[in-house]
Amino acid sequence: MNDNVKFDGNNLTPKDYSLTGTSAACAVTTGLTAAEWYHSDVPRKTMKALMKRRDGPAIRDTIIWITLHLIFALGGIYFWGTWIALMCWLAYGVIAGSVCDSRWHECGHGTAFRTRWMNDVVYHFASFQIMRNPVNWRWSHVRHHTHTIIVGRDPEIGWMHPVSLMAKALSFVGIIDSYQSLKILAKNASGFLSSDEIDYIPKSQYPKVIFWARVHMAIYAITAAVAFGMLIAGMGWQSVIPFLLIGGPRVYGCWHFVMTGLLQHGGLAEDVIDHRLNSRTVYMNAISRWLYWNMNYHVEHHMFPMVPYHSMLRLHEVIKDDLPRPNRSIWEAYLEVYKAVMRQKNEPGYFLEKELPQSAQPYKENLHQAIPSNDVNVNI
Repeated sequence: MNDNVKFDGNNLTPKDYSLTGTSAACAVTTGLTAAEWYHSDVPRKTMKALMKRRDGPAIRDTIIWITLHLIFALGGIYFWGTWIALMCWLAYGVIAGSVCDSRWHECGHGTAFRTRWMNDVVYHFASFQIMRNPVNWRWSHVRHHTHTIIVGRDPEIGWMHPVSLMAKALSFVGIIDSYQSLKILAKNASGFLSSDEIDYIPKSQYPKVIFWARVHMAIYAITAAVAFGMLIAGMGWQSVIPFLLIGGPRVYGCWHFVMTGLLQHGGLAEDVIDHRLNSRTVYMNAISRWLYWNMNYHVEHHMFPMVPYHSMLRLHEVIKDDLPRPNRSIWEAYLEVYKAVMRQKNEPGYFLEKELPQSAQPYKENLHQAIPSNDVNVNI
């Protein structure tokens, strides 16, 4: 089976995950792209308070984030060759290779800071760390929120069927993903955009795509040149330090953002317009919530993407009676995803439909008429 094809129900009708194929046309003709999404009711005054942007929380968190960069990097260099250095580099990897994902995400929404230039600076810094072209991914994420997990329209679907569990396991060590990211940046730097990128990036933004790709590739080239110079100078294994600082964390430190990111939509429904069916909220410990900037409240985020990260817990408390029960832990969520994905291998149309509390509005069938009738829809 082709990794870019999904099969509906038992008829094995292929769905193309590309943005220019048959599934994209189907999403339009069935009305999925024009349908109105379900949103929990929130009083206007409450929502206005929740959406209020502030600089303070993100400035505090960014100062802590940058300080941790410096502490662990300097510790890794100073204690080079010891177990302390190893621990410092592993910690630096998470700070530079995982935390960047949540900072990229929130600053891309423009909600982390009230001040726009602060969002822009952190967004570009985090985009570089996670090896994403800042222009491409800004527009990609707009599409992801507009057409969340709608096949042929959402460029950020992470669970394409049939799912390769081996590929998901390998993503915790970002060698393959980093290679793919560098390849895309190199192509962009040479002036090439893929057909999918052309589909969601406005033509007026193409020069920016090329410019920022060239900036990123130039920094990586300088990093490689410095490492080579250190090797020639006889510094031995210390010549890998530039890569441990720049680029390397996307490989050896990405595991936390991969771990949390795979839970966002795994095992849930495609081609629906109710975020309670295609997104997942997971309770996490305080450290993971800080690293992830509260994106574990993912149903809430997709319903109301303009609510800043520091207000997500309050938003959760306001609408939780209208949502499925959150997973109580990362472990519980992964067990749920694994069972669903294994079942999807045998029943390609299956997806989790979690039980709603009695206080919730029901999953309205009229919102999901675009789902092929032969999909298997089972309550859990």
